[in-house]
Amino acid sequence: MSIVNCFVRCQLSIEMSETFEMVAKTLYGLEEILAGELLSLGANDIQIGRRMVSFTGDKEVLYKANFYCRTALRILKPIYHFKAKDADTVYKEVKKVKWENYMSLDKTFAIDSVIYSEDFNHSKFVAYRTKDAIVDYFMEKEQKRPSVRVNNPDLYINIHISHNDCTLSIDSSGESLHKRGYRVDQTEAPLNEVLAAGMILKTGWKGESNFVDPMCGSGTLLIEAAMIALNIAPGVHRKEFAFEKWIDFDQELFDRIYNDDSQEREFTFKCYGADINPAAIEIAEKNIRSAGLMKYIELKTQPFQQCTEAPQPGILVTNPPYGERISSRDLLGLYNMIGERIKHVFTGYRAWILSYKDECFDKIGLKPSEKIKLMNGSLECEYRCYEIFEGKIKDYKKALNEEGEARPRHSEKLAFERKPDRPARPNFRTDRMDRPERRFAAAHAEDDNERAAFIPGKRYFGDERADGRPTRKDFGGKRPVKRHFKEDEDFGGKRKFGDKKFGDRSFKKSYKRRGRDEFED
Repeated sequence: MSIVNCFVRCQLSIEMSETFEMVAKTLYGLEEILAGELLSLGANDIQIGRRMVSFTGDKEVLYKANFYCRTALRILKPIYHFKAKDADTVYKEVKKVKWENYMSLDKTFAIDSVIYSEDFNHSKFVAYRTKDAIVDYFMEKEQKRPSVRVNNPDLYINIHISHNDCTLSIDSSGESLHKRGYRVDQTEAPLNEVLAAGMILKTGWKGESNFVDPMCGSGTLLIEAAMIALNIAPGVHRKEFAFEKWIDFDQELFDRIYNDDSQEREFTFKCYGADINPAAIEIAEKNIRSAGLMKYIELKTQPFQQCTEAPQPGILVTNPPYGERISSRDLLGLYNMIGERIKHVFTGYRAWILSYKDECFDKIGLKPSEKIKLMNGSLECEYRCYEIFEGKIKDYKKALNEEGEARPRHSEKLAFERKPDRPARPNFRTDRMDRPERRFAAAHAEDDNERAAFIPGKRYFGDERADGRPTRKDFGGKRPVKRHFKEDEDFGGKRKFGDKKFGDRSFKKSYKRRGRDEFED
């Protein structure tokens, strides 16, 4: 018996150590953050794509990726790659898979299809043919067919087609991983939990200061911030993952991952949230209580314009209304007020704001130190950072240099890069002196005026220019107006000196047709 047990354990250890390909889906702009998370979990061969990160690992990495990754939407396990130009080819290729390795007749399944190809006009038809192939496979082999269930099936199957490249995968997550499980209620336009976590991780904040969201809504940013500060796994509140219904599911391994709290840490600061809507504060309180974080988050009903003090030290991250899903009577006035409050109240902070329209950012009236493109639903948004300090920016930068403090940025270089760094752009104004003929002419010039013709940026010596034209001194230090023709009457009264330079299409046609002499003295 002991020999048999030893053999079984050896077989299990071999299966657990087998590595395979995986794909983690995410939101646009969060790919590098997700890649960093996967790297910390022990993933290998990490490659960043558009809204996805591919990697390799064993069963333990698969379980951990679902349980620990804050910026992943789902984790897919590809099982078959093939090429196809039509749905019939997809049917034949899917039928080649040994489906008994992944499901049994008593299991239900559902198909999800993602198509980016001109050869396939209807994604639902591809999903339908994939379902037919799986059903016919079991009918020919077992004379029975498994059942299809759209909601909460035992096996989620994903088929992804890009041009003619097809990938068949099984989904290990089930419901999207942004559904953490702590949200009891929500406001009119709640922030996606994955986006909220990605926004916080972009700032580099790990709980080393207070966290403030003065327009918190249902409290998503506050909850995600507290979980990051305490290093609580985002999957701890979920009821189940799809891989728990797989044939080869290892309950003992997952229990060990689920019950491991050795990485959790203390949070000595607090998260502060406020909102003008009392109903939103009630909803936020319910969600915070559901997440078990009431000890670390403080809420109050307060409009942003009444905010007069900020806890020190701290960071501000917020998602104001855009005027899209939540209307505002004076949207631009709202952003003007946000900029005024940030500047006068949150001195010493780094304020991060997610918004949609450039005119809204313009009303903030502050110069951002960072701009990051993110997607909030279907809206192409921008995530901007404002460093709030007293005095002038020159004095602030000088003080940072003297203290030797490097300003933290979100875009630190990782071991994996999407593209190599671009070479520095040439400075054509200064690089012209690198030409041999210019160096020779400048070296043998008899005087400064002659040398000035070959030295870019050094045109004026004395009262005259090197080429004989007048200098700015002749115009009282101002730039002379560039005149294309002598008299205003030549333009028919339509163009005056000081307007845009000559380039009107209709005038150029008449100029060419009638001849140059008519326009000269």
